[in-house]
Amino acid sequence: ATASPKPARWSPTVRPPRLGGAERVGVFATRSPFRPNPIGLTCVKLDHVELTDTGPIIHVLGADLRDGTPIYDIKPYIPFADCHPNACGGWIEDAPWHELDVDFPEQLQAEVPVGKLTGLTEVLRQDPRRAGSKHEPTRVYHLAYAGLDVAFTVDGDVLHVACVS
Repeated sequence: ATASPKPARWSPTVRPPRLGGAERVGVFATRSPFRPNPIGLTCVKLDHVELTDTGPIIHVLGADLRDGTPIYDIKPYIPFADCHPNACGGWIEDAPWHELDVDFPEQLQAEVPVGKLTGLTEVLRQDPRRAGSKHEPTRVYHLAYAGLDVAFTVDGDVLHVACVS
């Protein structure tokens, strides 16, 4: 996968899912990928560097990006410069947050690569549906995760994993 292409028309506001997709806020007050410049900044853990004939491949963990997104620069995490203990989250702190219970049958969990199940379950718990589509209990939704297609439905407060392929 590659980074999302630049939208044909840029908007200074977006409708974040955390606000139910009903309220617009400034794009720079969100983590939306729909920005005028597709370069982002995220804190990651360096896992290892793989040396290949074509050059080094850097493996990171905890990245807030899609597989295949290029990483242009790496800088060290410096606690006194990078940690902001008195910072606040702005509007996100007042936005309601509701997690789902995840019904994930063991036979489907077995289809998930080792080390990816916990992260996938957490993403599902946080309700990955598009904002505004929360009223269709029989609709089958799909989530791309770790090279998998995860199909699920949501009935009330319970997300049911239906298929992992």
